[in-house]
Amino acid sequence: MHKLFLIVASISSAITVALGAFGAHTLKRYVSADLLNTFETGVRYQFYHSMALFIVAILFEKYNSKYTVYAGNSFILGIILFSGSLYLLTFLNSTENIGIRKIGIITPFGGLFFILGWLSLAWSVYKKT
Repeated sequence: MHKLFLIVASISSAITVALGAFGAHTLKRYVSADLLNTFETGVRYQFYHSMALFIVAILFEKYNSKYTVYAGNSFILGIILFSGSLYLLTFLNSTENIGIRKIGIITPFGGLFFILGWLSLAWSVYKKT
């Protein structure tokens, strides 16, 4: 499982760099400062939790438990739901063709998965010691 987490973390990190560059060099010409801030929040949290996924992958060898797997899976779901919804929200608002007005309701669920990931990681370490 740790190999999968390393692969996902690597790909997610590459995507984060690409999206960050896109936001800094291209997107800022097309969206308001508020929307750019929303997009940058998604990028920042994706980066943080990509690094967290690397940590989970590395710790998996020493703290191999279902809670370590829960932590990694929670970080992946959090990235998809939290950051993904912020990217989608930015895109929909920038096109002024907001077909899914309630997309922002997904973001807090992503945040809950981030929290669950950190708590699962803590529990995994606690149970092993």
